[in-house]
Amino acid sequence: MKLSAAQVVDVLRAAGEPTRLRILALLAHEELAVLELCRVLDQSQPRVSRHLKLLAEAGLVERFPDGAWVFYRLVEAGHAGELAAEVLRRIDPADAVLQRDAERLLAVQAERAAEADAYFARNAARWDEIRSLYVAEAAVEAAILKAAGPGPFKRLVDLGSGTGRMLTLLGPRAEQALGLDLSQHMLNIARSHVAEAGLERCELRHGDIFGTRLPDGSADLVVVHQVLHYLGDPAAAVKEAARITGEGGRLLIVDFAPHTLEFLREQHQHRRLGFSDAEIGRWLADAGLGQVEAQALPPSREQGLTVKIWTAERASARQRSAA
Repeated sequence: MKLSAAQVVDVLRAAGEPTRLRILALLAHEELAVLELCRVLDQSQPRVSRHLKLLAEAGLVERFPDGAWVFYRLVEAGHAGELAAEVLRRIDPADAVLQRDAERLLAVQAERAAEADAYFARNAARWDEIRSLYVAEAAVEAAILKAAGPGPFKRLVDLGSGTGRMLTLLGPRAEQALGLDLSQHMLNIARSHVAEAGLERCELRHGDIFGTRLPDGSADLVVVHQVLHYLGDPAAAVKEAARITGEGGRLLIVDFAPHTLEFLREQHQHRRLGFSDAEIGRWLADAGLGQVEAQALPPSREQGLTVKIWTAERASARQRSAA
């Protein structure tokens, strides 16, 4: 259903203010927390929150609380989102104000990345130990094996491979396996684990989940294991993972259900405190994947974390023609 003339006026009025237009341009890069927007815009939280409230009421941005934080992202679907995207496309990319905002955002992202890299460097050697504090690992891995399916897989891609546990777990079912991670400390440990497991056709690369440079549809099993909660734009990561999932292939995401353990953000660099089925399901559908299933594994201790395993598939040509 198209917007009425009055609704179009409301959308344009919401976007047609300098600070709010700057906010839309920033959110076009990634979802951001309120305090991060305040830093980039160099404005107070009440003022920024007021602008965000107007943008949300106009249907241009989506607000979602995450523990003690509140994040915002652009609304891409619908006519309001399309109208905002058209407005942003018409702005000169050399605009001095927006360029300055982009530079400040890069500084915020660089600071965030440096903190994460330092954390991973400090904890790489005991990464699995840290994970075991919150997750019944044996039960999770059994569920992952079942969700992935028996294979054999022509090519397994593990995005954000960490210590390489998913590669050693699922690699024996794959003819070829590839793990990407941004932490050299993690990659060094993963190489050792992969060698110990005797996985000769397993490659490890320094790479970014947001730009894997892998061909479209190049894997029939893609795994994103305990990665999304560290990312500034988890939706973009899901989109990239789906892009490299081939016809008839499967994408498997393992992460946490929504929780309130704020210390994980403060002490362990978690950016998001879990994800809902609706959120993950929407991202998978937007990326063109179907047959979405979710499985919950409750914590083995009080105040623990519920692990979620989401699977989705890209229909083969035969399945699409049959449908």
